[in-house]
Amino acid sequence: MRIRILAVLALVASLLSGCGYNTFQTGDEAVKAAWSEVLNQYQRRADLVPNLVATVQGYASHEREVLTQVTQARAQVGSIQATPELIENPEAFAKFQQAQAGLSSALSRLLVVSENYPQLKADASFRDLQAQLEGTENRITVARNRYIKSVEAYNVSVRTFPNNLTAMVLGYQAKANFTVENEKAISAPPKVDFSAPAKPAAAAPAEGGKSPAQPGY
Repeated sequence: MRIRILAVLALVASLLSGCGYNTFQTGDEAVKAAWSEVLNQYQRRADLVPNLVATVQGYASHEREVLTQVTQARAQVGSIQATPELIENPEAFAKFQQAQAGLSSALSRLLVVSENYPQLKADASFRDLQAQLEGTENRITVARNRYIKSVEAYNVSVRTFPNNLTAMVLGYQAKANFTVENEKAISAPPKVDFSAPAKPAAAAPAEGGKSPAQPGY
């Protein structure tokens, strides 16, 4: 009797392995790990915002509209509970993506405004914060790309035959992913290069005091 039970369990395990069950488990864990890293980097960025806003406000307190937009965008991001179930819900995932894009846009405007304040750009704290923000934006891009690839692999396994039959029986569904058409706009880090553009050199006057553009008569 015991041998028969073991044989049945071995057969079931073999069937589950052959029909994609193990592939689903492996893929699901990979997606969860990639998603955790995305959240980690987004949280890192959100944690930088209060200090960044406070530093800019110290030199440009009258830029209230831009400062308020950043604060509100961060609050919007914080209001969304990034639970593991979020990646199973395309609508909720889209709202999360939209909120993060809003914060990216607000931070970009804040950094553009800060270019008008030389003393702010010279502040050591601000330079440190902008370097941290740039590094975090790059990490976000890397984490998002890893998530995109892990979700792609998982979704392919769910939708291809014969795994799709197992997926239907066990209730596995494709997971939400970042929209490809907005990838460049959303993941592009804000411009943080505050160096002044080089002025073009003035053209030397031609011999005889005439400009090279002036025809000689």
